Amino acid sequence: MARDYAQANAAQRGLRRFAASGPGSWLFARILDPLDRLTFRVTKGKHLFTSLLSALPVAMVTTTGARSGQPRTVPLLAMPTEGGLAIIGSNYGQPKHPAWRHNLRAHPDGEVEVEGRRWAFRAVEVEEERRERIWHEALRTYPGFAAYARRCAPRRSSVFVLEPRAG
Repeated sequence: MARDYAQANAAQRGLRRFAASGPGSWLFARILDPLDRLTFRVTKGKHLFTSLLSALPVAMVTTTGARSGQPRTVPLLAMPTEGGLAIIGSNYGQPKHPAWRHNLRAHPDGEVEVEGRRWAFRAVEVEEERRERIWHEALRTYPGFAAYARRCAPRRSSVFVLEPRAG
């Protein structure tokens, strides 16, 4: 699977550019979650719609609701990085942070399933040098994060690393 933008084919790069645009992010914010969930169920956890269509590395991330205490599973762009998987709270460039960000801040332990593998994690919100390094790695995978950052300013997208938990 072509994960970096430079490795993606022309159709995948075009789709990523459309997703970063205002109309594209509006559309995808509304349709990708249900399509990813359906594809995930149908393929028994091996694929997500977004991954198949755009070759982006997407994982199903299960958190605990900050207020409800109930499990919440969302498909998120999850990029391999030193120490685990990086996720970015861009929320398609919308003004508010995504709900999963609040969940991870309240309850940093969870589970992630990617490409048929499931494991427990502890989420660490990263800052300073580590955040900048991961941000630049993420832009190589999905340059649309830059457009999202411009649109959601002055809100700053959170960057988390899902670090594997022992046991």
